[in-house]
Amino acid sequence: MGFRARVTPWLLLLPALTLLVAFTHWPALATVWDSFLSTPKKGRPAHFIGIDNYRGMVEDEVFWQALTNNVIYAVGTIPLSIALAIAMALWVDSRLAGRGFLRLAYFTPTVLPMIAVANIWLFFYTPQYGLLEQITQALGLPSHNWLGDKHTVLGAIIVVAVWKEAGFFMIFYLAALQQIPPSLAEAAALEGASRAQYFRRVLFPLLMPTTLFVLVNALINSVRMVDHLFVMTRGGPDNASALLLYYIYQVGFSFWDTGYAAALTVVVLAALGVVAFFQIRFLDRRTHYQ
Repeated sequence: MGFRARVTPWLLLLPALTLLVAFTHWPALATVWDSFLSTPKKGRPAHFIGIDNYRGMVEDEVFWQALTNNVIYAVGTIPLSIALAIAMALWVDSRLAGRGFLRLAYFTPTVLPMIAVANIWLFFYTPQYGLLEQITQALGLPSHNWLGDKHTVLGAIIVVAVWKEAGFFMIFYLAALQQIPPSLAEAAALEGASRAQYFRRVLFPLLMPTTLFVLVNALINSVRMVDHLFVMTRGGPDNASALLLYYIYQVGFSFWDTGYAAALTVVVLAALGVVAFFQIRFLDRRTHYQ
């Protein structure tokens, strides 16, 4: 192989590699380095402080509150979003009148801007005259401030996230279902398998590659959600709805503590990497790619 043949592929990859390094790898390495520095102030440049930012994180009650909220948020959104996505995909994949309209209706929340979605649900949850309040009043139930009560605010945010994400995940499952040969369903029917047995023994194992992909994306989405919080709750009341990315935003841009924000970011990225690694390692053994 000549020199030109060896160099040409790398030259073709160079623009993409440059963007990847400039906007992904270099910022990640810079964030790790910044996490060991103090926050620069006027007349006082940043200096190396070791693990002081990480030591302060251990004693930060708001960080632990945001971490707990994020775990609850992830547990509440990921399984429910995936289950709804599979159910919707199975429904719109069947021979159903108006299935094109149903597919569009399920996918519409995904294409709406996040700020618009947050404002729509903010109206739904508005006390006294919001849509949810109108329904509860019609049923004779007492009025309730869903976003102002620390016991219900996180659940209200979870409902919004599931409503927006389930339709997005449905598209992947629908594409996977359309790749499964109909002969498998016919063979299962000839063997006397019920619909539940066919789904559990045949369909769901064949959907595992899609489930693995969706699960990793759902995990990332559960940590990077900040738009809805900014519009609907701003982390309140009493940090009851503060999630990790929103707290990092507050620390970095409201409190202007860039060193501590960098340390928080490193911890979140490391935790995501570890969880994603175990997800892939555990589920890959149970995944059928053919």
